[in-house]
Parts: sequence; C-alpha cells; structure tokens
Amino acid sequence: MSDTAHLAANWAAIRARVDEACRAAGRDPGEVNILPVSKTFGPDVVRSALALGLRRFGENKVQEIKEKSAALAGEAIDWVVIGHLQTNKAKDVARLASEVQSLDRLELAEALHHRLEIENRTLDVLVQVKTAREESKHGLPAEELPTFLARLRGYSTLRVQGLMTLATLSEDPGEVRACFRQLRELRDRCAEEGHELRRLSMGMSGDFPLAIAEGATEVRIGTAIFGSRSYAPA
Repeated sequence: MSDTAHLAANWAAIRARVDEACRAAGRDPGEVNILPVSKTFGPDVVRSALALGLRRFGENKVQEIKEKSAALAGEAIDWVVIGHLQTNKAKDVARLASEVQSLDRLELAEALHHRLEIENRTLDVLVQVKTAREESKHGLPAEELPTFLARLRGYSTLRVQGLMTLATLSEDPGEVRACFRQLRELRDRCAEEGHELRRLSMGMSGDFPLAIAEGATEVRIGTAIFGSRSYAPA
C-alpha cells in the first residue's frame, strides 16, 4: 500500500471514529474538526497528506515548521503551533504559522504581537489552560484566565479564538474527562463576561471521545493518522 493510500485509510477510519463519538454524545459530527498532528514526520509524509486534501497540520516545534516549510515551499499549508512556545521563537512563528494553540502567558503575547506588527500580519490564537495535575504540562492557571483574556484585548494582532488543554495522563476516564469538563466550564463562565471563545481544542488519539462528550470543537490527532512516532535520542 502506498503512503497516500495508507494515510487515506487511516484518515477515513479516524473520521469515522470521531463521527461515531459525536453521535454517541448527541452532537452533530460537523461540529468537530480534526487537526492532523504531523510532528516528527517528514515532508514526504506531509506531502502524502496534502494529496488527500489536508491543509492544516499541528507541530510541537517551530524548528520542524521551518524545515518542512522550506521543503514544501509553494504548498498552501497552515501550520499550527501546539507545543510549548518560547518567546525567542516569536519571529519565526509570526512569519510561518497561521495559528498558535499554546498561548499561555503575557510575555509570549507581547513577543508575538511585536513580531506580527513587523510582519504586518495577524494570528489566530487559542489560550492554553492547565487542567492536568502533572507539573510537566504547560498552561495558564485556570483562575488567571479572565484577567488574561482581558489583557489580550490590547493586542490587535492576536485573534483569540478559544481555549486549548492537555488532559492528565490517567487510566481513569473520569479523571481525564474532568480536565475537558473544566475547560468547557471555564469557556462558559468567560462567555458571561463577554469573551467569545468559539473553539475548544482538546482530546488526542487516546482520549478524544471523552473530549467530544465534553464539548470539544477540535481534536488533535497524530498517531491514529500517521502511525507510531520514532523519536530521535536526546
């Protein structure tokens, strides 16, 4: 089976699983998008995905976006930053990315805004909120979200579209689902204060049905589409 045929089969399978999860939750499948996460997979794999009509790809590292953008020059690709972002990467993000889903601090907002003004661009952003117990997971503390959203109104280049989170790594579905529920409830409370947050990016290959049941509008799927990753040794 060719790479494109293999990806096509995986894409059809995951789309069917997402649609099934939507119906099980009493939701319209059209309400939930899939963001293919191409991190660690090379330009040839992305090119095969492009042949299927996919155009948005999630990446953890800005360096990977730089390398793949160069290799795929001329292709209409929307690169989405989903990993923790250092402020010194703002220049490359402002130039190459179409969206950042991991905005979690004012220092980063300021750096992105400054570079976007230079590039004469705007950028869609999601605020990453920490709902998991692990210290290794990044995100804005939930109690700081209303104030942070108010401050972001001062950055005209940043178009705040919604919220993102990573659930805790647990064998207990209730504990995982609680992370997603917290994000939805935060969104609803902020809406009462006038913040329009239409999008909830939450759920990955291993837990997306729980996220969909709690209101996800986008799930970030890598392994179920592209296969197992092979990480280079540190």
